[in-house]
Amino acid sequence: MSMTQSDLPDDVQELVTKIFGLARDGGAESAATLGAYVDNGVDVNLSNQDGNTLLMLAAYAGHADVVQALIERGADVDRVNNRNQTPLAGAIFKKEEAVIEALLAGGADPYAGTPTAVDTAKMFGREDLVARFES
Repeated sequence: MSMTQSDLPDDVQELVTKIFGLARDGGAESAATLGAYVDNGVDVNLSNQDGNTLLMLAAYAGHADVVQALIERGADVDRVNNRNQTPLAGAIFKKEEAVIEALLAGGADPYAGTPTAVDTAKMFGREDLVARFES
């Protein structure tokens, strides 16, 4: 079972805030630093109080480099947050093409979560993705 930020002792909160910030900020340096934290024991599926994992935050913010680094380290590409949303549906909503491609290459299921990535693609007129998902 993965830990959430609220499960951590108070003296670790500052570090956790920094780690979540790296996922949101993106860039090659953030991807490398976050990757090093995971390589040294930080849970790759660490989530905040809203159930958003590092991968979800990076995907929603459009940081394909961070998304790729987390996937390479075993991040659960289909893990939903507290609202049952997946990183793939979030990336489609935010129109983050490089993130969509990274998640799909990492094995993301377009039928996971609610709304599914398929439903999200339909809502936003992404017939190219709908056709790809339904083929």
